[in-house]
Amino acid sequence: MINLREIILGALMDIVEEEQYSHIVLKDVLEKYQYLDKRDRAFITRVTEGTLENMLQMDYIIERFSKVKVENMKLVIRNILRMSVYQLKYMDSVPDSAVCNEGVRLAQKRGFYQLKGFVNGVLRSVARNLDKVEYPSKEKQPLLYLSVTYSMPEWIVKSWCELYGFDAVEKICKDMHEEKPTSIRCNLDKTEKEQIIESLKEQGIQVEQSPYLDYALGIRGYNYMKAVLAFKRGWFQVQDVSSMLVSEIAAPKWGDYCIDVCAAPGGKSLHLADMLHGSGHVEARDITDYKVRLMQENIERIGVINMSATLQDATVFDPESVERADILLADVPCSGLGVIGKKADIRYKMTPAKQTEIIKLQRKILDTVWKYVKVGGTLIYSTCTIGAEENQYNVKWFLENYPFVLESIDPYICDELKGKTTSAGYLQLLPGIHKSDGFFIARLKRVK
Repeated sequence: MINLREIILGALMDIVEEEQYSHIVLKDVLEKYQYLDKRDRAFITRVTEGTLENMLQMDYIIERFSKVKVENMKLVIRNILRMSVYQLKYMDSVPDSAVCNEGVRLAQKRGFYQLKGFVNGVLRSVARNLDKVEYPSKEKQPLLYLSVTYSMPEWIVKSWCELYGFDAVEKICKDMHEEKPTSIRCNLDKTEKEQIIESLKEQGIQVEQSPYLDYALGIRGYNYMKAVLAFKRGWFQVQDVSSMLVSEIAAPKWGDYCIDVCAAPGGKSLHLADMLHGSGHVEARDITDYKVRLMQENIERIGVINMSATLQDATVFDPESVERADILLADVPCSGLGVIGKKADIRYKMTPAKQTEIIKLQRKILDTVWKYVKVGGTLIYSTCTIGAEENQYNVKWFLENYPFVLESIDPYICDELKGKTTSAGYLQLLPGIHKSDGFFIARLKRVK
């Protein structure tokens, strides 16, 4: 018999304790167990993602009923408690007795016989008294309130509140917990949008129109992406609207040579190639063989003829690329705090010290690649984060040190997105404020 909770525990151990990426771990688990019933796969996904999304809140609850601090518990035990408390609080369809019994069984199965009484005691206390837990006050402890309510580390909500204010930050945090459809970009060079929609609906998949871009759709109700016919035929690419806006703002012209220096998994590069309608060329670069293979798989699935995937470290200068690019995409590695809604574990892995190192890397990449842009050409700087340090401050630093100016992005975006900064040359998208991931995009022109 397959024990679903054992699968979930294994995934949580890999993500939380081994610091593997949640979206990769869950994808691998679902591929391994693709033969399971759709309901079982949904349970694995729900409990794994739900536990991660609410982990700080789960820790807060556990510590109301345990004399041992969560950080001092055995790694297996604390993750059994987290996933079990998540089920007790958020999954009414699962009986409390089943949750408690399964938690104890898991502890025993992992060899912690001496701790089964501890696990049983904590879980049954939580089950009896969950509605009596007192949470931090929104008025008296606003940062702790945001941190516990939305499982967001205090240092993150503190920096966001300084930038955007409490009310906006609560909207951002709340939005990151809401279930959303999978965002896809229709490959209109392959077929018409209507045909893609028809094919999806024939497989029982729900389809809705996404905001800002006509060729962007949201889909729900599929079981396994690689089994979706329209995906196998290369008719669409999984990609958030915010990411699609990067290529829209780049606005490639017929025959342009484009270089994407940090391209994997290749969504923006594929979009540029689509917009070039088979003309010009898009060179998608990344740092590892795995990432290059991933991009090559997408190129072959879609059948793109004007794009190549290349192994190239963006921090290592390539003299052959000097003044070669009409458009250069620098979608640099970042803290990723704008996509917490899709990758819940990012918030726990990031620290102020790590963010400082990331900013150094971002600037090193920009210092290396700016010469690849032709005079008069375009450099698009983008990140999937929402703090000023990695976004506006980096652009300011770049403009002070290199021969570039910001260009208005108003000609390339819909009226709904136009604002104070877009005419100046950049757009900061915020979850809960905009209908997308958190994303930053700046358009810069090389002037000499």
